[in-house]
Amino acid sequence: MSGLIRAILIIAASLAPVLSAHARVVGPPVDDAAPPPTISLENALMGPPAPASSMNPLRSMAAAGEAVAPGRGEGLSTALNIMLVLTVISLAPSIILMMTCFARILIVLGILKQALGTATVPPPQIITALALFTTLVVMAPTLDRINDEAIEPWRRGEIRDYDQLWSKARQPMRDFMFDQIDASGNWSSVYMILSRRGVDVSEPERLTREDVDMLTLVPAYMLSELKVAFLLGFKVYLPFLVIDMVVSTMLISMGMMMLPPVMVSLPFKILLFVLVDGWTLVVAGLMRSVAQRGDLAAALPSIPWLA
Repeated sequence: MSGLIRAILIIAASLAPVLSAHARVVGPPVDDAAPPPTISLENALMGPPAPASSMNPLRSMAAAGEAVAPGRGEGLSTALNIMLVLTVISLAPSIILMMTCFARILIVLGILKQALGTATVPPPQIITALALFTTLVVMAPTLDRINDEAIEPWRRGEIRDYDQLWSKARQPMRDFMFDQIDASGNWSSVYMILSRRGVDVSEPERLTREDVDMLTLVPAYMLSELKVAFLLGFKVYLPFLVIDMVVSTMLISMGMMMLPPVMVSLPFKILLFVLVDGWTLVVAGLMRSVAQRGDLAAALPSIPWLA
């Protein structure tokens, strides 16, 4: 974190000559013969700077990247370190939503809250936090693989090419997404996107997982997760629906048609859910529903509608 702050300060210092020149144009006239002395922040942090007339934005990026990750490569490879950090930070929410089981868990917990009939309890923040930490528990083996196969070799200098780093880092995520699609049998989304992109899917036994790129795999995985999440949500919703139907029938039989059935069934649903330790059962079932296998060179199975 201190390195990142230092990098931001370096970039701000490198822009100081430009801002000063702009101020001299739009501001009141000053005496060019005796400009006031200035102290460069870059000079204080990184040594004497280059002349203002030769300011290079790539040099500023390189200095910022060196502050974040010193000694990592030369030229642009060093400068891109800070861009890589900022890009990962900005894309982290999208990565969590698209390539993990976070969407499945969050949707099922949302349906569970709807089935209980409690619109505001638990609050959305609690549900989202529970889904996030459950996702971290489920994704721990995959994250460990990414750390062991990509991040640690890159830190040791064994991987210097960003293409190789990306290839090593994405393979555990590809295995995870393929495992979920294979466990649920939702290969139709993969074939649909492959067919839309012009790939011949008439003989799927000739295709392997290596033939499915990330542009096809990610949306196909999201479609598969949505289907699985709603199926699990239906199973969670069904017991509470039965309670609502029983309470509604009893109220009608007693002639209490003006009393909302939801108001009467809510305490019974909450009591039943607490007695069976419902939160633990639901979260445990969600974690068990996530497959952890990893068959790297498996062929894609056939599905009936392709025949």
